[in-house]
Amino acid sequence: MQAYVYKSQRKADTFVYLATRDDFTVLPEPLRTQLGALAFVLEVALTPERRLAREDAAVVRQNLAARGFHIQFPPQPDPIHRPDA
Repeated sequence: MQAYVYKSQRKADTFVYLATRDDFTVLPEPLRTQLGALAFVLEVALTPERRLAREDAAVVRQNLAARGFHIQFPPQPDPIHRPDA
């Protein structure tokens, strides 16, 4: 399965994977508005063996097949560890 990856120009570290290149119509309008302009980053073959840095490739493939898109949000910051008092 091919995926086309775009970076949100409005939301830092937020990426959109599309099943069809430049098919932004699959994104719900409120989401398109929130993400702003999307810049093409890369085309990638999502095979069962493919590993992605921040996402589970199987989940991305499932979302692409079901919805035509997958959103990769920024990583959550680590909770602050408090030293024992």
